[in-house]
Amino acid sequence: MSNQSLEQRDGFKSKWGFILACIGSAVGMGNIWRFPIMVSKFGGLTFLIPYFICVALVGSTGVIEEFALGRWAQAGPVGAFGKCTEEKNGKKNIGELIGIVPIIGALMLSIGYTVVMGWIFKYCFMGISGSLYALGTEIDPTTGILAEFIKTAPEAETLGEAIGMMFQNGLFGIGNGVWQIIGLVIALAIMVLGVSGGIEKANKVMMPALFGLFVILGIYIATLPGAGDGYKYIFTLDPAGLVNPQVWIFAFGQAFFSLSIGGNGSVIYGSYLPKSEDLPSSARNVAIFDTLAAMLAACVILPAMAAGGVAPESGGPGLMFIYLVAVLNGMRGGRIVGMVFFICVLFAGLSSIVNLYEAPVALLQEKFKFKRLPAVATIGVIGCVVSVLIQPWTSQWMDVVSIYICPLGALLAGLMFFWVLKKETAIGAVSEGIKNKIGGWFYPLGKYAFCILCVVALVAGAILGGIG
Repeated sequence: MSNQSLEQRDGFKSKWGFILACIGSAVGMGNIWRFPIMVSKFGGLTFLIPYFICVALVGSTGVIEEFALGRWAQAGPVGAFGKCTEEKNGKKNIGELIGIVPIIGALMLSIGYTVVMGWIFKYCFMGISGSLYALGTEIDPTTGILAEFIKTAPEAETLGEAIGMMFQNGLFGIGNGVWQIIGLVIALAIMVLGVSGGIEKANKVMMPALFGLFVILGIYIATLPGAGDGYKYIFTLDPAGLVNPQVWIFAFGQAFFSLSIGGNGSVIYGSYLPKSEDLPSSARNVAIFDTLAAMLAACVILPAMAAGGVAPESGGPGLMFIYLVAVLNGMRGGRIVGMVFFICVLFAGLSSIVNLYEAPVALLQEKFKFKRLPAVATIGVIGCVVSVLIQPWTSQWMDVVSIYICPLGALLAGLMFFWVLKKETAIGAVSEGIKNKIGGWFYPLGKYAFCILCVVALVAGAILGGIG
C-alpha cells in the first residue's frame, strides 16, 4: 500500500488545510505549557533569542526533511525508512525495522498525552461549569499547592502528586480515567473521518479559533493593572545569559519538540501531500505560526501572572494547572477568562493528539492492510488501556519518551534522508512543487548541523532530564 499513488490514498485537499493540520500537530502543550515556563525560567529575551535561532534552523532543515521524506515515499516512517535503505543497498527490511522506533515514540507519546488530555478536558469542563473558579486563589506557601487541592489530596507532598490525586479522587465529579476516555473518543472520532474529512476539517476550525481566542485574551490581559511587568519581563535581555550553554540546549530542545520533529507525525502528514506542494514554503508557515502561538501563550500567561501579583519568574511546572488558576480566579472577569483559556488549551491538545495517533494508525493501514475504522479502533483500544494503567507514572513515562525516544526518532529520520538517501534523490524530493531547486545551503545544513544537534539534544536531554 505504501507504493500507491497519492490519488489512491486519502490526503489533504488544500494547501492551508495541510498547513493548519501541521500547525495543529505542533501547537500543543509544548507551546502553551512548556514554552512560558522556559521563558519564565531563563528570562525573556535571554531565552527567546536562542529559541528563535533554533526554530529557524529546525524549520529550515528538519521540518522540510520530514515532509519531503514522507511525500517521496508515500508512506509513514516504516515505509519511508525501508524505501531509503532499499535505494542504498536493496535491503528494505533493515529500514522498515528501524522505522518502528519513531512509530513506538509516537504511540508512547500519544498515550502519555491521552492522560494529560484528561486533565485538559477536566479543566475545560470546570471552566465552563464554574467549578474551576470555586478552587479559589489561596496557595499554600509551603507546598505551592492550591488550598482546595490539599483538601482533596491532603497527603500530597509535591505538585505532581497533588494534580494526580486530585483527578484520581474525582474533584468536582468523575476522575481522570473517564475524562481521558472522553478526550480519546473525540480524537478518534475525528480520525475515523479520514485525513481530508476529519483531520483537515477539524483543524480548519480549531486552529483559527485557538488563535482568535488567544488574541482576545491577550488584548484583555493587556488592559489589567500590573500586566506591563509581564511584558517587560518577556522582552528583557540579560546578555550574560546568552553564554550559558544550558539556555541554548533547552532552546533547541523546545524548538525541536514544539515543531513536532520526531520522525513520525510530520513524515506521515507529508505522505498525504500532493507533489505540487511547495515544502519549504509550508515548513516556513508552520514554523512562523507555531512560534506565534507560543508567543501568544507567553503574552497571555506571564502578564496575567504579573497582574495577579505573582512574579513572572516564579512559574515552574505548576504554572498552568496551579498558579495560573489562582491568578485567573483572582482577576476581574477571571471566570470567563479561565473558561476561554482552557478551551484554547483543549483545541491545542486535541489537534496534537490526533497527529500523534495518526502515525501508528497509518502503519496498520500501509503494512497490514487495515481499513481506516479498524485501524483507528485498534490503536484507540491500545491507547485507552495503557493510558489508564500508566496514570500514576505519567510524568516518568513522558520523560522517557521526550528525552530518549522522540529525539532518537528525529535523528533516525535525519540520518535516513541526509545520509542514506542519495543526495540527488533527497534534493529532488524537496524540489518538487517549487520553481527552482532549494538553495545549496539546505543539504549541508541538514546533513551536519541538524543531525549533530539531534545527537546533542539526545545526550543533553539524558544528562539534564525534565524541565526542572
